[in-house]
Amino acid sequence: MKTIGIIAEYDPFHNGHAYQIAEAKRAAGADYCVVVMSGDFTQRGTPAVMDKHLRAQTALENGADLVLELPVCYAAASAEYFASGAVALLDRLGVIDVLCFGSECGDTDILSAFADELLAESPAFRHELQQRLKEGATYPQARNHALSVTAPHLTASLDVLRSPNNILGLEYIKALKKRGSRIVPHTVSRRGSDYHDASLGAAFSSARAIREALRERNDIGCIKEQVPASVYRTMERAYGHAFPVFPDDLSGLLSYKLLLEQEQGYLSYLDVDEAFSDRICRLLPDYTDYSSFCELLKSKNMTYTRVARNLLHIFLNIRRQDMLAFCREDHIYYARLLGFKKEAGPLLSAVKERASIPLLSKPAEARRVITQKAGLQMFDADIRASHIYSLLVQQKFGGPLQNEYRRQIIVV
Repeated sequence: MKTIGIIAEYDPFHNGHAYQIAEAKRAAGADYCVVVMSGDFTQRGTPAVMDKHLRAQTALENGADLVLELPVCYAAASAEYFASGAVALLDRLGVIDVLCFGSECGDTDILSAFADELLAESPAFRHELQQRLKEGATYPQARNHALSVTAPHLTASLDVLRSPNNILGLEYIKALKKRGSRIVPHTVSRRGSDYHDASLGAAFSSARAIREALRERNDIGCIKEQVPASVYRTMERAYGHAFPVFPDDLSGLLSYKLLLEQEQGYLSYLDVDEAFSDRICRLLPDYTDYSSFCELLKSKNMTYTRVARNLLHIFLNIRRQDMLAFCREDHIYYARLLGFKKEAGPLLSAVKERASIPLLSKPAEARRVITQKAGLQMFDADIRASHIYSLLVQQKFGGPLQNEYRRQIIVV
């Protein structure tokens, strides 16, 4: 039995994702595909456009055999944390042979070469990096400069590190190398629109373009050609009562959270430093909504996405000390099952036999099968995030709150 792993957000699942799964399975000669998927919040610092249960269903209907949830502390974190948590989850399953990921460059070797340089982190590299950071450069700018000085043989390929999927791929490879994992990395070239493209194009538009079209046009029909037919049917059923959710739907609750803690500041939260905490306090009287506040807070050395992630850490109570504790004890304590295919019985059996963490199929079982205090803390954060997302949906569309403990596993 050969099994590939894919790390994804599927926000939403589109034609390019279906292509990636099919191509990855074909290239690896795989029998099964395990997806580790972000839950209800994303690495961009925003709520997912559609909840995790619906997104798991779309993945299972289009090539995935098993979908597991990436804990929110990693799903809403920087590329390094995101990759470390997801790779640890795949590695601890004990069944993954190949980690497949999309990239703009399509070259595993060059990404692996960069990973080696960054893991080595020579004194010269650290000096150049810190010097540029002190001068006000963003981390990516400082990192690329340091590499140009200390790894001249890679200078011609530095443009590779300007593309988001290449950067994630690099972090996946770093995480595999740090763990000494037996999982082999393999990249599939992205097909169609660029990650940053915000407008619809041919049948392979980016997830961002699809989200923007849904937001601007207020018409689900505009994205029909961009997603597999089964995904469109799921979207049609959910449209207007559970989907779509957009970043500004956070605005009211986020404003409340920031006001509640303004006097004490926000330094305890992941990635929030004193300067950023002070900037929030100073600009909070100008708050109108989530997206415009992100624009107010961004600066020459802090991107919009990093601002959004920091605000999400505050919103969801993701604290620095908690993340340090999670990582210290090998990142992952359970594998939360969102859904599987009926034909994937042998894969499920293999996971139960070989995994070094429990496979959690029912949230109510958590306190019986998760033995570490940090693991239960991580699980509670996941449940809380899902209930907050359900509150966003209720505020926007009405209807009852969804209780995460009563949600059923998706079986396709």
